[in-house]
This record gives sequence, structure tokens and C-alpha cells, in this order.
Amino acid sequence: MDGHVPSETVSPSDASRATNAPGCSGDDDPGPTIRDTGPETAVRGDEPAARCPYCHQPFHDERFETLHRGLEHPSRLSDRERAAFERAYADEGTDIRWFRLQALGTLLLLYFCMLFLYAVVT
Repeated sequence: MDGHVPSETVSPSDASRATNAPGCSGDDDPGPTIRDTGPETAVRGDEPAARCPYCHQPFHDERFETLHRGLEHPSRLSDRERAAFERAYADEGTDIRWFRLQALGTLLLLYFCMLFLYAVVT
């Protein structure tokens, strides 16, 4: 199914509303502009450590702001900012890889502890 709605099920008033919906190319008024402000971010303390210069979202750490700018505003980055984003992205990948290894080690330890406990109990 290609998502096409048969024409007999769409009333003329529904069709005119669909063409004048926000974001669609209508005749005169495209409708109100809805701005996505992103998720609410609670920052501890009085002042955030960093704030995005484009969308003004606060961040606890400048590293998070650098990652945000590279992921959400890539076309606005200068070469220096892009290099900082790539470094932060690589560091984040290393941190995630280390976390995964620790989680795997914890699960293996838990598995063998449960196996020995089962062997002792039965």
C-alpha cells in the first residue's frame, strides 16, 4: 500500500485544509510557524556551563554543547568547530565502548555467580 487515499473518501473541506496545513504550500497563509524548542533541560546551579549559540539550549558541559552543535547544526559549523566536534565524537565513542565492555563484564560475572549458586543449592 502506497499511502494514497482514494478521492471519494476525502471531502472538499478536508482537501483544502490539507493543502493549507502548516508546512504545506498553500495559497496565501501557510499557517502558524511551529518552532521546536527541543526537550526541557534542567541545569543544576545558577548558570549553565555552555549554551548553544543557535538554539540557546543549555548544557552541563561544553563537550555536550559541542556534540549538540555538530549533530543538530552541522551546516553552521566552521572548520575549527567541526574539528572540535569530530574530537568530541571520537572521545564519546571511546567512552561508550568502555561502558559496553564494563556492562558485558558485569553480566558475565553475574551469570557465573548465579551458575555457582545454582550448583551449590542443587
